[in-house]
Amino acid sequence: MISSLYAQGRRALVIHEDDVGMTHGSNVAFKELSARGVVSSGSVMAPCPWFPETLAMAAADPTLDLGVHLTLNAEKQPYKWRPLTHPPASAGLTDEFGYLWEDVRSVRRRAAPEAVEAELRAQIDAAVAGGIDVTHLDAHCGAVMSPEFLGIYRKLGADYDLPIVLMHRFQGGNPRPPGRPAIPDHMVQAARQAAAEGEPVFDLFYETPWDRSAKAEGVYRDILASAVDGLSFYAFHFNAPGDFEAVEPEFARYRTDEYTLFGSGKIEPLLAEFGIELIGMREIRDRRRELRRRH
Repeated sequence: MISSLYAQGRRALVIHEDDVGMTHGSNVAFKELSARGVVSSGSVMAPCPWFPETLAMAAADPTLDLGVHLTLNAEKQPYKWRPLTHPPASAGLTDEFGYLWEDVRSVRRRAAPEAVEAELRAQIDAAVAGGIDVTHLDAHCGAVMSPEFLGIYRKLGADYDLPIVLMHRFQGGNPRPPGRPAIPDHMVQAARQAAAEGEPVFDLFYETPWDRSAKAEGVYRDILASAVDGLSFYAFHFNAPGDFEAVEPEFARYRTDEYTLFGSGKIEPLLAEFGIELIGMREIRDRRRELRRRH
């Protein structure tokens, strides 16, 4: 198992915060939960309004484990963000108002691959120029994992010498229509190929369950218990209360509940009970570079 090169005999889990920099509350959550030791990694959205605050946080605390959440869409209403590259309408990256498309389907149908690559490079470069020790790349709403852009995603990882998040198995997230696979064939093949090349590939990727109806404590106990031997990546969306309620009133509780639970002191005993060791993406990045030097 290739993941054993990175887990090294551990039940190793990345507890990750997606959407850092989307709001002030996401930054507060990342800072607090990282300091507490229950979040081991996060990724920042460079086009979002609170990106400068993330840069300031990273400058103040270089131990923060931050990647780049490669962003091609702006799915919230009415809260929006624009691409960094200021592309012309002909590039297909933006809607009629100059904002990134609301949905991944529009990105796939309209965005020119060369414009996508230029924008994503600009996002990574902005993080690096801002002083972030970038630990990895991952995909906002999975847009850059689409079949049209997956090659760009892998190319960026190679060019910047960074691990990209790929997985063999996916759970959680939004409910899927009956019959739709959790991971489409093109991603299954990419994960297999990457693993064969010695790249880190997660045995299990778990996303915030957006349809949760039961109390958070019991649901997240079960989620943590599902971590596998090898490498797991749990993409959560922590947000301190106070701002996301205005962005997305119906769904803000999923983010604020995660933040409250993980800051409550109830998570650390569960990690110990289930024999889970947290691993950061910086450790995986450095291990990847070490293995590549050897070969």
